[in-house]
Amino acid sequence: MDQKGIATNKKAYHEYFILDKLEAGIELTGSEVKSLREGKASLKEGYVIIRDKEAFMMGVHISPYSHTGYSGHEPNRERRLLLTKREILKLGQKIAEKGMTIIPLKLYFNKSWAKVEIGVAKGKKHYDKKAALKEKDIKRDTDREMRKYE
Repeated sequence: MDQKGIATNKKAYHEYFILDKLEAGIELTGSEVKSLREGKASLKEGYVIIRDKEAFMMGVHISPYSHTGYSGHEPNRERRLLLTKREILKLGQKIAEKGMTIIPLKLYFNKSWAKVEIGVAKGKKHYDKKAALKEKDIKRDTDREMRKYE
């Protein structure tokens, strides 16, 4: 697959358990696409809501395109996600459970189409985050020790 990465939400894997992933298209304006081609996007504050049987991505910051005149785009506007009705219904059922949310994980170009990978997530508790960090440290230390003996 011909993918060019734009932005990833690295904090998502620290803050949430990602239970399911899904690829969605995004409805964008021309200046937004040009700005994404320059790599100017942030997914940190992003989340997805479902309203009127449509999915919208909120809080994703796409900086204004550098060569746009007066008719640029609003950086934090809500953007409609291009999903099938079945996918939207399925997502709606999953987030109806307590503590579940949908967050954008990765923004990329698939051939020439702007896509977003969204994940159904459940928030981690403080002790879960500490355990994940400890596990990561142990893995790094063991890998380091194994490299000594190679």
